[in-house]
Amino acid sequence: MKLLNVSTSPHLHEGVNVPRVMWTVVATLIPALIAAFIFFGWYSVFLTILGIITAVVTEAVIQLATKREVTISDGSAVVTGMLLAYNIPPTAPWWLPVVGAIFAVGIGKQIFGGLGYNPVNPALLGRAFLMASWPVQMTTGWSTKLYEIGTSTVSGLKTHIIEGGNQMLGNLITSATPLNLAQQVRGDIVSGTAGESAHTVFNQLSSLSFIENLFWGNIGGCIGEVSAAALLLGAAVLVYKHYIEWRIPISYIGTVAFLSWMLGGIEGLFSGPILFHIFSGGLILGAFFMATDMVTSPVTRKGRVIFGMGAGLLTVVIRIWGGYPEGVSYSILLMNLAVPLIDKMTNAKVFGFQKAKSKS
Repeated sequence: MKLLNVSTSPHLHEGVNVPRVMWTVVATLIPALIAAFIFFGWYSVFLTILGIITAVVTEAVIQLATKREVTISDGSAVVTGMLLAYNIPPTAPWWLPVVGAIFAVGIGKQIFGGLGYNPVNPALLGRAFLMASWPVQMTTGWSTKLYEIGTSTVSGLKTHIIEGGNQMLGNLITSATPLNLAQQVRGDIVSGTAGESAHTVFNQLSSLSFIENLFWGNIGGCIGEVSAAALLLGAAVLVYKHYIEWRIPISYIGTVAFLSWMLGGIEGLFSGPILFHIFSGGLILGAFFMATDMVTSPVTRKGRVIFGMGAGLLTVVIRIWGGYPEGVSYSILLMNLAVPLIDKMTNAKVFGFQKAKSKS
């Protein structure tokens, strides 16, 4: 009598495994690191390497201490450390990615049992911890270079943003990202404390020259989020190899585009700068490299669309009305927590299943 081996599906596969996916993700994140080096210099690369090494060492130490198999070769810790570093300013103190990576891997991943058991994205949880613990270090020191708004530099416009108001913007070169600038200017316009020059600055945020800087990365921001071009290049590889699914990033970015157009302007509904909100901040990084995390995203197709739309809604709400100019990380974390409910609501019925009629 011949015994048959029974295992769970899939029974036929393409030979894709966790290490192959993770190391491919690492490779597709390299263009963004090159862009960070070009715009911010070697220190940004140093911070990224610190984040990676700390994440790998933390995972190995915890697995050895708990007498589990050491799995640092699968690349997942490298991805976590890399993404964590990509979410901090390029001039942050050296210990920031170290502390963040320890928290991300230790509390965000290994405490739940390791890869596949974490309920939320570890890198984003590490960023949230750093933001709550050291908000000054996480919200200053964005860039040492000037970036253009139309034909005038930010530093040339900063003293003319508010005419007669009681609030003055700080040094826009070292303490404000484009999203921060947009949120402050729009807030002053809506509250009626800004003059005509504020309208000019806000409108120039959607100018062709400024969008071009946003796309290539010649602006202030976190290490790995500034160059939309570099991120899209890596994302295209992941989509082509079917390592990430298109529904989450498309529904996420599409929702942000529509809602920011409808609600993010200064001249009433449907006047917001669409491309500005798409290419600024961490939307591209979050939509393609974090929201698509296989462990913390829905398994159903409908669920992925709901996940992306929910993250997009939360991002726009935080960007326009929240206390922080960026809402990508918090929106993804909140939607991660909703994944079990989304999967339950969108799970397909078993073939042949019929709901039993209640007895009256």
